[in-house]
Amino acid sequence: MDLTPRVDYFGSFDPCRVPSPCFVIDEIALRDNLELLADVQKRSGAKVLAALKAFSMFSSGPIVAEYLSGTCASGLYEAKLGFEEYGGRHLGKEVHVFSAGYKDEELREILQFAHHVIFNSFSQWKRYRDMCLDMQKQRPELRFGLRINPEHSEGHTDLYDPCAPCSRLGIVRSLFEDESLQGITGLHFHTLCEQDFKPLQRTIVAVEEKFGDLIPQMEWINFGGGHHITRRDYQVDELVEAVRDFASKYDVQVYLEPGEAISLFAGILVAEVVDIAWNGENQAILDASATCHMPDVLEMPYRPEITGASRPGELPHSYRLGGQSCLAGDSIGEYSFSQPLRIGERLVFEEMAYYTMVKTNTFNGIPLPAIALWNSDSDDLKMIKTFGYEDFKERLS
Repeated sequence: MDLTPRVDYFGSFDPCRVPSPCFVIDEIALRDNLELLADVQKRSGAKVLAALKAFSMFSSGPIVAEYLSGTCASGLYEAKLGFEEYGGRHLGKEVHVFSAGYKDEELREILQFAHHVIFNSFSQWKRYRDMCLDMQKQRPELRFGLRINPEHSEGHTDLYDPCAPCSRLGIVRSLFEDESLQGITGLHFHTLCEQDFKPLQRTIVAVEEKFGDLIPQMEWINFGGGHHITRRDYQVDELVEAVRDFASKYDVQVYLEPGEAISLFAGILVAEVVDIAWNGENQAILDASATCHMPDVLEMPYRPEITGASRPGELPHSYRLGGQSCLAGDSIGEYSFSQPLRIGERLVFEEMAYYTMVKTNTFNGIPLPAIALWNSDSDDLKMIKTFGYEDFKERLS
């Protein structure tokens, strides 16, 4: 996996220009990704949707809407965001919604504006079918689909594998027996996480083996997300060919739902050293927290890269970095630096656009990072939002 940026977007950025902690998104990097995705869309005939679960900085919504066909959501709130901020209301961009389980009042609202509504079980579809088809009479553009589970795992981490044994996501083939597909016009599958084309290629084979008899009955097939299309070594031409072949073979519209690929290489998290301590090894306390600001560090887990730092022992000065919270395990990882860290020094965590802002929390009353939009061509910097005590307080009661 080559996660080397195509361009060193943040090489000239001064982290002291923003408050700390702060997420900084580069508009140019974002546009570079979107241009590549738009090219895939044009050449393959697929419609590419931005998966808001990964990156939903809605101030960038108008930029995303310039390039892609719409958004996909995991529930009511993301769907409304796509409709209101990503061109759904005013530009006619598509809004697709999948949920593992809809509540009645949520679905009623979703049906007012969404284009595709995808169900996770026959139980939910049969419960809401009449409501859906009644609304379709008022909004003929409405389409309904089912999420299928091809029982084909490509995931490398159980937490992110929707096809793991006994997964709650998707309908396995055996459950389609004796079920009516009246009103269903599409199928959705998702097996990938941060992967290239080959796992998708194998998944398509598995889907055809299990659901090939149903596909010709459909108008559209959604290949889900997890596609690292904007990565340097992604096999873009092979993806384009596979989509075109599939669409031609079955006469269906193919959808892709990249999430990380939208903002890959496009964001950093600026943090500040607030204390230096020692307990068996050097410790540095930051105003950025793993558990509050980058929880995948603990959940996945993984070790984020820091600009100019290396693995422990590779450079002269090694530290274990952690956050301000009281969680004993709020550790970001071990790093080494060419010079001793100083209180007040700024550090830059790389690859912090996706699955970071959407997962931040205020555990322990730790402040949320500010959000800034930067343009690496013009050097223009815009503070989008800062957070304070009221943002913490208003989430509670």
